[in-house]
Amino acid sequence: MIDASLIFDRTGVRNYALVTAAYWGFTITDGALRMLVLLYFHTLGYTPLEVAMLFLFYEIFGIFTNLFGGWIGSQFGVKLTLYGGILMQIVALLMLTPVNQSWAIAIAVPYVMVTQAISGIAKDLTKMSSKSAIRLVIPKEAQGALFKWVAILTGSKNSLKGVGFFLGSVLLATVGYRNALLYMAMGLFLVLLSSRWLPSSMGKIKAKVKVHQLFSKSREINILSGARFFLFGARDVWFVVGLPVFLYSSLNWSFEQVGGFLAIWVIGYGLVQLLAPTLLCRFGSEGPPQAGTIRFWTGLLTAIPAGIALALQMNREPARPLSSG
Repeated sequence: MIDASLIFDRTGVRNYALVTAAYWGFTITDGALRMLVLLYFHTLGYTPLEVAMLFLFYEIFGIFTNLFGGWIGSQFGVKLTLYGGILMQIVALLMLTPVNQSWAIAIAVPYVMVTQAISGIAKDLTKMSSKSAIRLVIPKEAQGALFKWVAILTGSKNSLKGVGFFLGSVLLATVGYRNALLYMAMGLFLVLLSSRWLPSSMGKIKAKVKVHQLFSKSREINILSGARFFLFGARDVWFVVGLPVFLYSSLNWSFEQVGGFLAIWVIGYGLVQLLAPTLLCRFGSEGPPQAGTIRFWTGLLTAIPAGIALALQMNREPARPLSSG
């Protein structure tokens, strides 16, 4: 067992704290932006399909960034990928400010799709930087510690994205679409300034990495990657687009109610992720999860959305807000 006090050195802790703080700040604005774009364009009369199209490039370009972002970080350093991600998000926010109800849908949809592509690249560059920072400060032999710290980072990220959902809905209701984008861009600029103390060499490696080395040779990892692709695609179809539109248009929830509900959901989801190592240890899995553990939890958790789908097919009435008259 490795003593936790020996895992981190002071410089590593400082660098990790700077990267993580920047990632947290980015995550809040990213969640706020998604809620802001979703609700604003729905109020302009866009159909759910048209709203979903706005986020298509966000996911697609995020996939490619995940593939090549690690190579970019290894060759040019984590500081460059972190700075690049935050700057691209600021650009995406500013590009969205002129869009309004006078724009034709044929122009607005492709334009917003481009901005969301930039935002998707920004998100994955920043996320990759933060996760890389963990690997740089934890020894390779401390796999149990690495699993726990990645779980903490991922759980906190999703909880803060939930905060961002609520923030985006509140900003839209209080200061309006354009001012909300400007406030978030200014906040991200402050986050960018706080990261200037990171060393430029952080994360760089001397060895040249070839393109074919970007793909895993592990069959298990490739299967998990494919499953993750479909999992997040399905989640975004119903949770990121379908559910908020349904709550707002069919149940007549306010912006704050929609954002608050999704915020509570995502924060709870993040807390479960944060506690995942503890839960797995309690159920007999020491260290990172193995294939059997993954199969068990996948099978168990699949029953929940299957139950929701079955209830809807049986024409069960969806829940209505407690405050509705």
